[in-house]
Amino acid sequence: QVQLVESGGGLVQSGGSLSLSCAASGNTTGFTGMGWHRQAPGKQREQVAMVFGGGIITTPVTSYAPSVRGRSTISRDSAKNTVTLQMNDLRPEDTAVYYCLFRKGAQNTWGQGTQVTVSS
Repeated sequence: QVQLVESGGGLVQSGGSLSLSCAASGNTTGFTGMGWHRQAPGKQREQVAMVFGGGIITTPVTSYAPSVRGRSTISRDSAKNTVTLQMNDLRPEDTAVYYCLFRKGAQNTWGQGTQVTVSS
């Protein structure tokens, strides 16, 4: 099994920045993707940013939701099995619970979620 520990989140003013980190442990062999999703009240969970693949000789592929592209950067430390999402120019509509996702083939492991609140 894979265990995820999330950190970061909290309250930030509109226009501010925030960093979310997620560390994976346990049976992480077979990793295919890792990143962040979010769910705002009354809305469906949506992908924010993901990192796919990557290894000693391969370059990881990143994917961003259109709403955060250009103001967010996701990076992965494969040696530490961590992923970090740096979000800038935060907006009230970024307010949500952010969930870390670890993907191993068709198997998904979710973190417990961390609240991000952006005040206007």
